[in-house]
Amino acid sequence: MTRFTAAELEAARDRLVPDVVADGLRVLFCGINPGLMSAATGHHFARPGNRFWPVLHRSGFTPRLLEPAEQRELLTYGLGVTNVVARATARADELTAEEYVAGGRELSARVTRLEPRWLAVVGVMAYRAAFGDRGAAVGPQEATVGGARVWVLPNPSGLNAHWTAAAMAEEFARLRRAADEGS
Repeated sequence: MTRFTAAELEAARDRLVPDVVADGLRVLFCGINPGLMSAATGHHFARPGNRFWPVLHRSGFTPRLLEPAEQRELLTYGLGVTNVVARATARADELTAEEYVAGGRELSARVTRLEPRWLAVVGVMAYRAAFGDRGAAVGPQEATVGGARVWVLPNPSGLNAHWTAAAMAEEFARLRRAADEGS
């Protein structure tokens, strides 16, 4: 993996990381926003401590562990990746409430256009902020977004100590089973 200096990472601030999407996906995973490592590499969930890729594999969504640079391979499994807020920051707490709400509106329009069966938001706080659902918890939601069913997943950041990788993989696997039922 390429090593970046602090200055190179800082230079990635506010960059956009292109979505990995296609029409009619089984599941569209939605992060909060890109971190600086993701913006520097152009790959979603690129920070080494992020557990997204290992949990995605462990839950059975992918037959092998993908590297962030292989993110386009997700499309072959009917999966995609986007974000609530497009701009890169060092920490999610740098985002404003207005950015979350605007991001929720833009995400809803994107989902309406792409028509995935499931929207999987990774981070309950991001889902609450973007869609004004203060009571939301991890798991399937009653509400839909852009016509897609919604599942809120735990944030795979290495900073989320509330969830072990094993527990996270179990929750991702619950979503996978629900998505497979509709296949």
